[in-house]
Amino acid sequence: MTRTRIETDGDEIDDEEPAADADSEAVENDYDHLKSLDDGAGCTEVWEHLSENRDD
Repeated sequence: MTRTRIETDGDEIDDEEPAADADSEAVENDYDHLKSLDDGAGCTEVWEHLSENRDD
C-alpha cells in the first residue's frame, strides 16, 4: 500500500509501507501464550496462567 504525504514545503512524497518481516512475526509469536489473558491482568494472573499452561 502506498501512502502520500505532503511535506511542509508542499512537496508530495509517496511512502511504501514496510513489509512484515520475520523478526516482527517472531516477536508476536513470543507473546501468543499470553493472548488468552484479559487486558489489565496483573502479575498474579500472569503467573497463574503460565503455571497452569506450563509444559512439564
